[in-house]
Amino acid sequence: MKQTCTALLISATALFTSCNNNSAFKPTESPNPWSDSYINISSMENYKSWGTYNVHDPACKKFGDYYYMYSTDAIHGENREEASKHNVPLGNIQIRRSTDLINWEFVGWAFDDIPSEASAWVRGLNNGRGAENIWAPYVIEANGVYRLYYCVSAFGKKTSYIGLAESDNPEGPWLQKGCVVKTDYSSPVNAIDPSIIVNPHSGEWWMHYGSYFGGLYAVKLNAETGLTYEDNDLGIVTARRANYRKDNLEAPEIIYNEDNNMFYLFYSYDPLMTTYNVRVGRSENIDGPFLDFYGNEVRDTTNNFPILTAPYRFNNHPGWAGTAHCGLLKDDDDKYFMVHQGRLSPDNHQMVLHTREVFFTESGWPVVSPQRYTGSDKKEFRDCDIAGKWEIIRITEPAYERELEAGQILWGEGELRDKEQHLSTTHTFYQNGNISESGSWSFNEAKQLLKLELKNECIDDIIIFAGHDWENEKETVLFTGLDKNGRSVWGKRIE
Repeated sequence: MKQTCTALLISATALFTSCNNNSAFKPTESPNPWSDSYINISSMENYKSWGTYNVHDPACKKFGDYYYMYSTDAIHGENREEASKHNVPLGNIQIRRSTDLINWEFVGWAFDDIPSEASAWVRGLNNGRGAENIWAPYVIEANGVYRLYYCVSAFGKKTSYIGLAESDNPEGPWLQKGCVVKTDYSSPVNAIDPSIIVNPHSGEWWMHYGSYFGGLYAVKLNAETGLTYEDNDLGIVTARRANYRKDNLEAPEIIYNEDNNMFYLFYSYDPLMTTYNVRVGRSENIDGPFLDFYGNEVRDTTNNFPILTAPYRFNNHPGWAGTAHCGLLKDDDDKYFMVHQGRLSPDNHQMVLHTREVFFTESGWPVVSPQRYTGSDKKEFRDCDIAGKWEIIRITEPAYERELEAGQILWGEGELRDKEQHLSTTHTFYQNGNISESGSWSFNEAKQLLKLELKNECIDDIIIFAGHDWENEKETVLFTGLDKNGRSVWGKRIE
């Protein structure tokens, strides 16, 4: 659907009544806080230096003075023999902490070994195989007790187990409390990827979980124990896709926005090493039905929008793949953030933490920053701050389907193909409100919202904010929004 913007062009006089060239926001040089490649410190003895490295399936919460992050123990260049020499307990939930969401200290591993009950369940159904790692943890506090949810599985199987451990310290030690949900070959869902939420209205606890096997489910938990009320209660379906052999779906993350009284269910599409991308649905109810950008239920088998992240590349950088399986959190200033893995292209094996600020549009949809968060101060922008040269990225669904196995790419197909990485295009925003390459722009200073017309397509309610230009190592002006079809639009001013 395309439409033209009306009354978009504004005069140069109107643009510059509030500021002049001397008072306009100018970029400042700002070095990146870390290198994106960690190949030189990927060996086992360097694990204490893995602050933002080897992050996969992260979940993040603030407890006391620290933000704590828990993640799957996926390690680039893993070497079990070397790990044994350096007392590195591979496979058992990585823990990090930070005071600012930027600099992360590697704390260690949650467990010494995979919990025996989980291992016995998975291996007992798979001829002694599987249960070699712990996946996708989630932590939540309950009356001074920290509940750590985790999952153990055999890759590409529904023989899976979500367990619960507790501690009086977010760094452990952890005491096993038992099984939350477990599944086998006959189950309609796969017991992986837990996300826990407490209903702010009723105090009820719910767990959202699931994957490409049967879709995503929600089950009510006992607030006193953190477990289900009844054994073998799998809950109800909340999201599905049509063909689980090729249409991957996993990694639910559920949050509540008190500003509009809506629950938001984030989830990931497609294979994790390449075209992994984040979608979202919303509902007035904690267990759905969740609706997408078009008002469709996400438990139907159509592909749903908005799409928030996907593989991308700005100029002066090799770019990123695998930008999904997200965690959501809110800081002390009530700002929202998304954390997820990013796989450094072109090989897509190094896994680096991406933390992005999250905003909500006037229509109530979340959008994320095109750049990783480095603590930029909030600034109020004016018309004159918009004029300049910009790079713009349009985030869309994958260009074509890949052949998958168990929801993931086949071995040897871990690199992005042509058109699978979203590339930036360069546009000049002129002071008179025109844009090179046939377009125009206007800015609402009161709301800090940008409106664009690009090749006769109108995109409005775009959010402008200050942020870090990672590729050019400076602070600059950024924007994020959704087009009329629910696809993300990202921009950064480069001159």
